[in-house]
Amino acid sequence: MKKLLLVGLVCFALIAAACEGDLADQLQRLQALLQSKDFALEMASYLDAAYYRGQGQTPPPFIRPDEETATAPKSVMEEKIAINLAGFYAVESGMGVIAERTKESPVEILDSIARGTRSREDTLLLARFANATWKAGQPFRSLTRITRDNFRPAVLLSDDDVKKDFAQIRAAAWMLTQSLQEARGQSSVEQLKRLQALMQNRDFALEMAIFLDAVYYRAQGQTPPPFLKPEDETAMVPKSVKEEKIAINLAGFYAVECGVTAIAERTGERPMAILEAVSNGTRSKEDMLLLARFANVTWKAGQPFRSLSRITRANFIPAALLSEDELKKDFDQIRAAAEKLLEAMRRK
Repeated sequence: MKKLLLVGLVCFALIAAACEGDLADQLQRLQALLQSKDFALEMASYLDAAYYRGQGQTPPPFIRPDEETATAPKSVMEEKIAINLAGFYAVESGMGVIAERTKESPVEILDSIARGTRSREDTLLLARFANATWKAGQPFRSLTRITRDNFRPAVLLSDDDVKKDFAQIRAAAWMLTQSLQEARGQSSVEQLKRLQALMQNRDFALEMAIFLDAVYYRAQGQTPPPFLKPEDETAMVPKSVKEEKIAINLAGFYAVECGVTAIAERTGERPMAILEAVSNGTRSKEDMLLLARFANVTWKAGQPFRSLSRITRANFIPAALLSEDELKKDFDQIRAAAEKLLEAMRRK
């Protein structure tokens, strides 16, 4: 509770600072862009084209005429699982960033997260990863969800929303420590390999999702309902093809927004100053790698919404084990998202 209070004071100080001059204006512009369906389409189209250009290919049309009104069936069960995995992916990626800085083993870090003994800075960083994964999932559920009041810059989140993130982070860390007991005492590489096996396991995804869903309800003082109703096991619902295409291509946007917040909280810089440095290639390697980790986690958060089978693919792995080619894709998306966001925030 004491650590939660300290983190809350940091957030309060930043919100208070937001009342001063241009920072308040920048955050208002950013919130308006986050909640705009038109800008979501504009950003998604831009990042989709950037992806193809990064692969040396000519970008195809973003949305074909037949996709404007088309729907595709999606599993109710798989969406319920995907909704409740945000905390898992936030912890996996946040733990990786901490490990790169401190050289602690994954299990050591997970133990301290579960106990609530991480530093104030690490705890706040984990919360930003949780917000990023939550945001990445919302447009997959429905694009209208980005227009809600709580879809806002991470630094402007209410205390209640931040508490929900903390509850999910600690619960996911505890669940992972229990599942990594056999790897305790082994090298960090071996622990990451064991973590990779869990990440790619659909049964574990269901187990983690059930656990985190129950934690969410208990944190609200409620009795958890059954995770799935019998009819949910095989039920399908129609989802907009266009909205899914938009959702797939917004990962870099949410990565930049939350990652820039994390950098600003450490350095005291204004968001637009950070965006400018990212877009023109003058940001430090440390900060660019942090932003790439945010890009990886927002990408991960979207995969089970597309299909739970996608978590079994070879590139669904701890960020520290990514190939240079995969990392380049993240850097390309980060720079493109920063360019587009900066351009939009400069508009009058």
